[in-house]
Amino acid sequence: MDEARHERIRAAVRAIPEGRVSTYGDVAAAAGERSARVVGWVLRDDGADLPWHRVLRADGSSAPHIADEQHARLREEGVEIRDGRVVLANHRVSSGGIS
Repeated sequence: MDEARHERIRAAVRAIPEGRVSTYGDVAAAAGERSARVVGWVLRDDGADLPWHRVLRADGSSAPHIADEQHARLREEGVEIRDGRVVLANHRVSSGGIS
């Protein structure tokens, strides 16, 4: 992946406001990417300094290996989690809202 694409994804994640979330697909769309998977790759390899915890699967769930930490961080920001999933209807910023 070239550096410009990489930085567009990082910028889209950085733009998600506190107390809000987006899906991997939302971030991909905001960054001009077709695949949500590439967002996961960037966050895995270069996301420690980003609000990575604000990016979720399309159904509002978290990957099992990060769920506890992700949910704790989101709860600190006032994000509602019900039955192991973020209530997207109340907290989601779609690709159009990420600048």
